[in-house]
Amino acid sequence: MTTRTRLEPGPDHPITIAPTGRHVVVRTGDQVIAETNRALTLHEANYGPVQYVPLADVDAAVVRPTDHGTYCPYKGEASYYTVTTPAGELENVIWTYDEPYDAVSEIAGHVAFYTNRGELSVD
Repeated sequence: MTTRTRLEPGPDHPITIAPTGRHVVVRTGDQVIAETNRALTLHEANYGPVQYVPLADVDAAVVRPTDHGTYCPYKGEASYYTVTTPAGELENVIWTYDEPYDAVSEIAGHVAFYTNRGELSVD
């Protein structure tokens, strides 16, 4: 078994999480995949902000878990979902940290979306 490097956010790699406080909608074409007023905005280092939507606010009829996984030394093991749309499947377009590290524990039960494969709007 491989030992994973585990890092803590800090001055050189800050991570902040706060309620978005606005209405967030995720679409693929005309199909709404998720809609919520309970999103969280995660800012990590020099990356753009990421919206984390409660999994409960995602349309369960159009998503299915996959076997794909990745690792972030600051957040932990990520698992993925594929979205089924009228135009076909968007494979591994949603990710989540089922058991995120303590420093980012607020994102447990939330998912994020690759915005280059769908449309995410914050009103």
